[in-house]
Amino acid sequence: MKNLKVFLVIVAFFGALTASTAQRVVKVYPKHGTVVTTIHKPTIVVHKGVRFHFASGIWYRSSGKKFIVSAAPRGITLRRLPRGYKVVRIKGRKYYAFKGIRYQKVGRYYKVVYV
Repeated sequence: MKNLKVFLVIVAFFGALTASTAQRVVKVYPKHGTVVTTIHKPTIVVHKGVRFHFASGIWYRSSGKKFIVSAAPRGITLRRLPRGYKVVRIKGRKYYAFKGIRYQKVGRYYKVVYV
């Protein structure tokens, strides 16, 4: 019986240890200039005559049948923010941040701003 208790304590210890050091999900976002062949459910937004595709918080420009990851164009507006945004206050103003891009609410829309 004593051996069983020791065995169970050891199993519980190693179980807790492996659970705490298990692999975590790390999201890697592509660098600007990366070429992508497909985008999942993009929103198409035209800004100053240029078509941008917006999917999962990442901005793309189309180049033929491919898409190039680009910086968020300043002044472009969206109807909805991407899931997972955070509310931040900078110098007393309220902004919405997602993947390093700041958005400011203007009426019903959200505008990309550089702060």
